[in-house]
Amino acid sequence: MNIHVDDEHLAAMKFGVGQAVPRAEDPALLRGEGCYTDDVVIEGQVYLAMVRSPHAHGVLRGIDADAARAMPGVLAIYTAADLARAGYKPQTSKLPLKSGDGTPMHKTMRTALAVGKVRFVGDPVACVVARSADQARAAAEAFVLDIEALDCVVESRDGAAPGAPQLYDDVPNNVVLDYVFGDTTKIEEAFASAAHVTRLHLVNSRIVINAMEPRAVVAQYDAAEQHFTMHVQTQGVVGSRATAAEVLGVASDKVRILAKNVGGSFGMKGALFPEYICALHASRELNLPVKWTDTRSDSFVSDHHGRDHEFALELALDAQGHFLAVRGDGTANMGAYLTSFGPLIPTLNVAKHLNSVYRTPLIGLRTRCVLTNTVPVTAYRGAGRPEGNYYLERLIDTAAREMGIDAAELRRLNHIAPAAMPYKAPSGSVYDSGDFPAILAEALEAADWDGFAAREAESTARGQWRGRGIGQFLEVTAPASNELGAIRFEADGSVTILTGTHDHGQGHGTSFAQIVSEKLGVPFESIHLMQTDSDALTAGGGTGGSKSLMASGSAFFEASDLVLEKARAAAAHFLEASAGDIEFVDGKFAISGTDRTIGVIEIAQRLAIGGPLPADVPETLDVSHMHALSPSSYPNGCHIAEVEIDNDTGHVQVVRYTAVNDFGTLVNPLIVAGQIQGGVLQGIGQCLMERTVYTPDGQLASGSFLDYAMTHADSAPDVRFISRPSPARTNPLGVKGCGEAGCAGSMTSVMNALTDALARHNVRALDMPATPLIVFDAIEEARAHSA
Repeated sequence: MNIHVDDEHLAAMKFGVGQAVPRAEDPALLRGEGCYTDDVVIEGQVYLAMVRSPHAHGVLRGIDADAARAMPGVLAIYTAADLARAGYKPQTSKLPLKSGDGTPMHKTMRTALAVGKVRFVGDPVACVVARSADQARAAAEAFVLDIEALDCVVESRDGAAPGAPQLYDDVPNNVVLDYVFGDTTKIEEAFASAAHVTRLHLVNSRIVINAMEPRAVVAQYDAAEQHFTMHVQTQGVVGSRATAAEVLGVASDKVRILAKNVGGSFGMKGALFPEYICALHASRELNLPVKWTDTRSDSFVSDHHGRDHEFALELALDAQGHFLAVRGDGTANMGAYLTSFGPLIPTLNVAKHLNSVYRTPLIGLRTRCVLTNTVPVTAYRGAGRPEGNYYLERLIDTAAREMGIDAAELRRLNHIAPAAMPYKAPSGSVYDSGDFPAILAEALEAADWDGFAAREAESTARGQWRGRGIGQFLEVTAPASNELGAIRFEADGSVTILTGTHDHGQGHGTSFAQIVSEKLGVPFESIHLMQTDSDALTAGGGTGGSKSLMASGSAFFEASDLVLEKARAAAAHFLEASAGDIEFVDGKFAISGTDRTIGVIEIAQRLAIGGPLPADVPETLDVSHMHALSPSSYPNGCHIAEVEIDNDTGHVQVVRYTAVNDFGTLVNPLIVAGQIQGGVLQGIGQCLMERTVYTPDGQLASGSFLDYAMTHADSAPDVRFISRPSPARTNPLGVKGCGEAGCAGSMTSVMNALTDALARHNVRALDMPATPLIVFDAIEEARAHSA
């Protein structure tokens, strides 16, 4: 991977903000010294296994557990009735969304174990605890379930159709929300006056999230203290504690969440899953530690899935190609139960991203969120951000082709100008910064856009079809509020920093330490991050929505200023000078005009010795600070992909990839480049490989890696990463989120490149995933028509 960052944006310090510092977290992980949830072993622990429905939809008539109960090692069996007697609360989405007619969103109330009905293959109906994991799994296989199978529905468009099987009696037509955004009257007028209207039907395909580390939990109950401890994967221990306490019906201080290393999440692991509630209940009932670890095959139906939307989209343009309005009308698959954020993704989040970097005066969206007999759907890297950008960018390339306008020129014609900042978008967002024309220009130059013809000729000589695609995007990150930034000076000279976001691959320990090291002048290697123990944190909003640097980074930036304020008074005391004569230069406090200095660590250690101090000198440099608010940031960029298609097999390879991005201030360019590379590969996977297939009777046919393809190193292009920053004006660091942008750039550019290659040979456009078989069939169809 190539990394290019303008020198003027790099700080001088080796470990300061702007430096490509290798991740400090990695050596221990590479040595196998990490501690993931399955690594946790507590003396006397027993093992939990889940019993799941083999049917997609049915009435649960009975559960025969007699054979399982008699099997070796079995300690306990629990069903929904046992959990109901314990008084645990069901879970639902708390989003205050309303349908277009003003009625509130229907809520599904999900209990940890199914009551009365099962609604998807994998729906948990019971659990068993045994002395060993093998004994628990064997006992789970011995259950006999009496389920009266019902008709099912797996596609959102079918679920909302008249006469479709109904998942819930109180949710007519399976539609929990009929969301409407925009001024429909003005939008209709814009389309009526348009010289040209481009129309597309696009599927945003379902994704099995497949985090590297399968989910796991170790639950332990202290009967004397009536206290739960849960080792679990999460995206924020403070939020997980609050959710667990609410479901269990106990005070938050009766729950402790521990989440050390987490092997990927992408939005999925933030939930309190049924297995966790079952483990907590079993631990309380048995007074033993209880462990559950998912298998990879079970994770395909026990984890939440991502994406799965289908939209009819339209772009209205005048005769010169100016955008007049864009609108979408479609359905979104929620799965069998609403997750916390599932309904937000295809509604408000898509609407916020339909105008992207363009001066589109009007945007409209209608989304019907539909329940189906499939695995519940949640956030997946981007959570509506890549989708909104994808829909618009596909429309733009299609409009350019239909109107005979160069695709890059059509974008230039409609860009929001830098002078328009701050820009109030029709989505309601206010863009504070960005130079979208310059981003496009640099991307075109870096990708050698004008040299494409020679590369296409070379591909043709080898019997390959070549295409190119632009994917310009803008994301609206989650706002950051009430985030902890605490700094604690330890007796051994190290510094502990505490915050409520959570690192599951983002490199927080490195990036946050760079901020604190530069601000305070303390050694980078002496700074250690704590965000894994809810008992150690007073607050925290968790990681999600690409907001961690705006939240925790800003909190540490401000907390460092508070440390310096306290340290200045102490420095004056120890240096025997007036506070007005003390300055902070090159990481040390000094008496102006002299060489007498003292560092922050030395001040902290001398304060720790104790003894009498003047009233204006603090007893410690420790601070605990809450960052109040950083509004959304607006990271943006332009990715350009080139693909080759083997027209004899349908295989598609991304052969060139250029990513020019505006993430504001780069705290660590190396980590940012890695985040982009990961997002790009996930986007490529969705575009070309990852195909989730349900049979009509609700069975997941692509339920293992034998049937579900993932990106590998041999399918990964060299991603050229270039930074062209316009620092954000809404947070003290000037940073913009980067964690999800790779998907927004790759989904758009890769599918536009594929469409371009196919269009050059009169082959119709395709939806994701464009697997070799799908591409091959489309090529053969075109050949048959031309014969």
